[in-house]
Amino acid sequence: MEVSVISDYMINEQIRDREVRLIGEDGQQLGIMSSREAMRMAREANLDLVKIAPGARPPVCKIIDYGKFRYEQARKDKEAKKKQRIIDVKEIRLSPNIDENDLNTKANHARKFLAAGNKVKVAVRFRGREMTRTSIGRTILEEFAQNMSDVAVIDKQPKMEGRSMVMFLMPVSAKGSGSKGQKKKNPDSAPKAKAPDKDQAE
Repeated sequence: MEVSVISDYMINEQIRDREVRLIGEDGQQLGIMSSREAMRMAREANLDLVKIAPGARPPVCKIIDYGKFRYEQARKDKEAKKKQRIIDVKEIRLSPNIDENDLNTKANHARKFLAAGNKVKVAVRFRGREMTRTSIGRTILEEFAQNMSDVAVIDKQPKMEGRSMVMFLMPVSAKGSGSKGQKKKNPDSAPKAKAPDKDQAE
């Protein structure tokens, strides 16, 4: 048996509480007893005594194979990390006097980033006297977002940050199904046009 403290768990001889509530290897509640008696039972099973709930009164200990327990915990942590999706923020830089061809190129780059599940920071950088015409930057960003509307939604509206006006876009899928989730209208439920009066028809 191990005689040490590993991670946040106290095991075996490190457990010095006068009394503990013991759980057997199979999960059976064995009741409250001295930590010495709990240790004896763990030794007889050729397993470890692990304090799993130190804050309880009395503390809760369990008889387990601590090496196997650590392995299972590490495996669960690894699986949890795999399920966590890391979203990067990619940046697209524009200028107030950008031409249409360059704008389309930047838009294609943004589409690739969004398709990969990343957010996109779009920034219009102002130099010198361009700072007096920041409204142009807002127009460019709004048109850029409109061009991306089939694959992205605005996560953060355009705003000034230093000498740049920035806007954040995120993939449509990250916001939900959107229009896909809307129910189709039943044509039978639509209000029917009222037949004209005979006098009006004539």
